[in-house]
Formats: sequence, C-alpha cells, structure tokens
Amino acid sequence: MNNFAVETINLTRRFDKKVAVDHLNLQVAEGEFYGFLGPNGAGKSTTIKMVVGLLRPTSGTAKIRGVDMWQSPLEAKQSIGVLPEGLNLYDRLTAREFVRFVGTMYGLERGTVQNRTEELLELMDLQGDADKLIVDYSHGMRKKTALAAALIHGPRVIFLDEPFEGVDAISGRAIRQVLQHLVDQGTTIFFSSHILEVVERLCTRVGVIADGRMVAEGTIPELRQRAAAGDTATLEDLFLKAVGASEEGAEERKLSWLA
Repeated sequence: MNNFAVETINLTRRFDKKVAVDHLNLQVAEGEFYGFLGPNGAGKSTTIKMVVGLLRPTSGTAKIRGVDMWQSPLEAKQSIGVLPEGLNLYDRLTAREFVRFVGTMYGLERGTVQNRTEELLELMDLQGDADKLIVDYSHGMRKKTALAAALIHGPRVIFLDEPFEGVDAISGRAIRQVLQHLVDQGTTIFFSSHILEVVERLCTRVGVIADGRMVAEGTIPELRQRAAAGDTATLEDLFLKAVGASEEGAEERKLSWLA
C-alpha cells in the first residue's frame, strides 16, 4: 500500500484548557500541492509544527511518507523542508553562510552545497546582499533566506507557512515558478497562506480548518459542488462559507465614532 506524503491520525494539541487542534485527520498524496487554510487562531501553524516535529502532540499521530515523526524523527525529517511561521535564523551569519550551513547539516557534499547555495541566492535575488549579516536584513530578505535553506537538500515534502508574506512581486513570481516545477517533479508541498488568490492559483487540493477541526476539503470544483456554489465562486467565497463567515446574514461591523 502506498504511503501518503503527509498523514495525521486524530492529531490533537491542548494548551491548558484550550484545544488548538482537535482530532485532526488529513491525508496528502505524493506530488500534491496542498493548501491548508483557516482563520487566525484556527490551528494551522500548530498543526504544521506538530507534523514537522517542532511541537509534540498531546495525542494522535503525524507521519511523513509513512514514517512516524515522533517515533523516528531523524528519518522523517530527512524528507522534509520547512519554512516555519517564526523565522529563527542565525542572525550573526550571512545568508550565504546560513544556507551553506543548512546544506552541510543535511550531509550534502561540499561542491553540491556551494553550487546549490549560489543558485538559490540568485533565485531569491539575494546575491548582492549574500555577505551581509542576517540581523541587518528586512523581513522579506529573511523570509527568502529561510526558504532557500528549506530547499537546499531537495526535500520530498515541503512545508510552507506564509511563504509570500513580505516578499516582493518579482521574487514572489520566481518562487511560484520554482514551487510549481517542484510539484511537476513529484515533490509534495503543504502550503498555508492567507493570500487566497495565490492558493487558488497554485493548489491542487485545499483543506479548511476552523477551531482545530477540518470543516472542508477537496479540489476547488469539489468545494463549489459541496457548498452548492456556482462555477464563478472564488476560493474566498468558499472559504468564508466553510468557516461560517459568509456575507449572507453577517452583521455589519462599524466604529461608533464613524458615521
């Protein structure tokens, strides 16, 4: 039986009395570009942190290509690249040093590390600033550095949490092209973003989470059919309906001091 690239079984995380992720079950096939959506505080980043081994679940299972992340973490992590929500970079390294360091830690040969680092820096439009300390980088430059590090070892599954936040339009287009090429080559991408237009353009399947539970999942046509929406319904329309925030019946919100 083929293993899924990403699988969770009753994945749960509690913070004191707060249930952030509630018995979440999802299955992402090899080669999918999977969009993971939800309102702020829905449990998206918590889910990703548990799946990639950054946050231990309260209960349940997370697997990468059939390998349990918390029983065999080193084996599971060899297959993944991660762009996390919080960018914890080594500020006293340069971008070139940091990307090379990550490649070396994954056991790549020295020549491979050097070649891939230069290609990634060029792709991210960082070559002109590659020898500056990361502490002096803007948020967008830090984001591109972290993405380069996530890609250098050629992972089979890539987790991207808000990869386009703070990235300029030119670099964003280049990144989208690279991600699409990776999917065409069989790489699985697990993609979380609030930029729904980008999700709609790139993702082959979408899951929507609210209050820690999956409330909708499928391709865009499947979501339209289940929501009884027309062919012109956008992902934003479907998302708002899935999380119970559609315009129909929504109360008007306004500030008391504005007419």
